[in-house]
Amino acid sequence: MITPITRAEFETFWPTFSRVMAAQETYAFAPDMTLEQAYQLWCELPLKTFVYMEQGEVLGSYYLKANAAGPGDHVCNCGYMVSEKARGKGVARALCEHSQQQALALGFKAMQFNSVVSTNEVAVGLWQKLGFEMVGRVPKAYRHAKLGYVDTFVMYKWLANEG
Repeated sequence: MITPITRAEFETFWPTFSRVMAAQETYAFAPDMTLEQAYQLWCELPLKTFVYMEQGEVLGSYYLKANAAGPGDHVCNCGYMVSEKARGKGVARALCEHSQQQALALGFKAMQFNSVVSTNEVAVGLWQKLGFEMVGRVPKAYRHAKLGYVDTFVMYKWLANEG
C-alpha cells in the first residue's frame, strides 16, 4: 500500500536511507547526512512524499516536487528508494507508477529525472520500460564510491494527454 509518509515511517525507513547514502552509488546526497537533514530533504522540502508499506514494513519511498519554477513548473521530479529486501519485487515500479498518477493529479504535465547514475542499470532499465527517454548524458557527473567518475543520464517522460 502506498500512502503519504509519516515522521515515524521515515524514521523506520532511515536505516535503508542511510545505507543508500553511505554507499555513494546512486544519490548525490552527502553520505554523512543526519536523520534530521534527511527528513527535511526527503519529506519536508518536496511537495509530497509517499511510502510503500507491506504487512507493516516500510519497503520503499519516493518524493515528488516541481523540477523548476515559473514557466518550467509543469515538469516534476521524483526520487525513489527501495529497501534491499524489496528489490526485484516490483516496489520501484509501483512507486514510479504511483508517482506518475500523483503528478498528473497535482497538475504536472511531465516528469524528469535529472541525474540517473549510468551504472544503476536496474533503475535505468525500469525507467525505460515505464516510458522514460534518455534525453541527455552528463559525462563523469557522479563520483561513484567504487567506480570513480561515471556518467549520469537525464530521463524524461511527457505524462499529459494533450500537446
